[in-house]
Amino acid sequence: MLLATSDVIAGKDIIDTLGLVRGNSVQSRNIGRDMIAGLRNIVGGEMKEYAEMLVRSREIATQAMIEEAQQMGADAIVGVRYATSSVMDGTSEVLVYGTAVRFK
Repeated sequence: MLLATSDVIAGKDIIDTLGLVRGNSVQSRNIGRDMIAGLRNIVGGEMKEYAEMLVRSREIATQAMIEEAQQMGADAIVGVRYATSSVMDGTSEVLVYGTAVRFK
């Protein structure tokens, strides 16, 4: 499955727009990550524990979007965008969406 942030894919002719597809993932922090991140917050530096959590969350959301597009018979998803938000204290949501399309 091809994914693109643009509305077109070079060398491909879109013949059918199938519609919006999306995926999301909500992840919560845990006590182990919080303790390590708290120490990093004091001394400075990248909070790798949270970065890894968000990477995994993006992967889960992207896979859900791809599976929805495959069920529609799509060849690609164009106009892909990611958004994040805090659902409640200690949790983060990653939302990904785009337009499922078919090629010639």
